[in-house]
Amino acid sequence: MFWNKKAQGGSLKAGQWGESQALQYLTRSGYTIITTNYRKRYGEIDIIAQIDELLVFIEVKYRTRQDYGSALEAVDWRKQQRICKVALAYLQSHNCGDCSARFDVIAVYPAEGRGILQQEARIEHIENAFDFCL
Repeated sequence: MFWNKKAQGGSLKAGQWGESQALQYLTRSGYTIITTNYRKRYGEIDIIAQIDELLVFIEVKYRTRQDYGSALEAVDWRKQQRICKVALAYLQSHNCGDCSARFDVIAVYPAEGRGILQQEARIEHIENAFDFCL
């Protein structure tokens, strides 16, 4: 069991690095960050941002390589449902019933030849990655 905790710590650190790279990318791209790691008991949204009048719910996936599938493939139907359920709770609790919103996925890859926690990253931003579903 000890090895599991160690492995989770490493992947947690990598995930945090990936999210920080995504936040920097979004800020440079003109997005306003509303909140990060918005949690409900049934799920979490990594980043909630706004661009113009559009609310964007963003799932961030860190990948060292694409051998096990793309980031979009990692956000399967079950994950999409959880994200949508949390997004609905956010919209209801913030009186955003008439807000326009979309769901994006951001894949973060370390730059070629760089270690995991180097400063450079390659970002793949998939806008409107999936539709609202419950």
